[in-house]
Amino acid sequence: MLIYPAIDLIDGKCVRLAQGDFDAVTQYNDDPLHQLESFVRDGAQQVHIVDLDGARAGNPVQHDLIGQITTKAEINVQAAGGVRNREHVEALLDKGISRVVIGSLAILNPDLVAGWLADFGPDKFTISLDIKIEEHAPIIATHGWEKSSGKLLWDVLSQYAAAGMKHVLVTDVSRDGMLTGPNLPLMKEITSRFPDIALQASGGVGKIEDILQLKETGAAAAIVGKALYEGKFTLAEAVNAGA
Repeated sequence: MLIYPAIDLIDGKCVRLAQGDFDAVTQYNDDPLHQLESFVRDGAQQVHIVDLDGARAGNPVQHDLIGQITTKAEINVQAAGGVRNREHVEALLDKGISRVVIGSLAILNPDLVAGWLADFGPDKFTISLDIKIEEHAPIIATHGWEKSSGKLLWDVLSQYAAAGMKHVLVTDVSRDGMLTGPNLPLMKEITSRFPDIALQASGGVGKIEDILQLKETGAAAAIVGKALYEGKFTLAEAVNAGA
């Protein structure tokens, strides 16, 4: 299982949110390139970078910065936040991004995104689905986790599986940034229902045991953020646990 250390950007600085709340921001590093280089030294093979300003605005805000630090660090990067049209996709790929993460747009305009999967190839995309549990059902949130789509996770996964999706990132928003442990039953159910899709599990990792348990669910990767920034374990330890 791969470990994706996360770099979330607001105003060019590395931050973390609690439960997707933009009013609950903790800043950890004002130099994202330095942070990325540190992750590379500790064994990262992939890095997950999010333009949180873009996610909130619905347009790219820090894609140029993401491209700059990607070029300098020379590592595979998947980039998220603010992607709304084909030009945004092409610009990120031209900047050397290995995989473009599509979030809200995957729910708002699935036909458009399915067309991109066909045109660019499914390996160029990760479909990101942010989950809020509503009446015991996994419902997808959009617009930087601030709105509920009313759509059931299983229906959307089935739709994109039929469109050829290979990579999906699922975040339990209630656990994101809380260090309380991932939603293991949800991640296990995803891999059981859709064994041919590579799941990136996100939200709640707070200790090495969480990574070991996520690996047992069949997840292909885990996104790890706050636990690294707060020294709960090192990235090297996480990479070793996922191996």
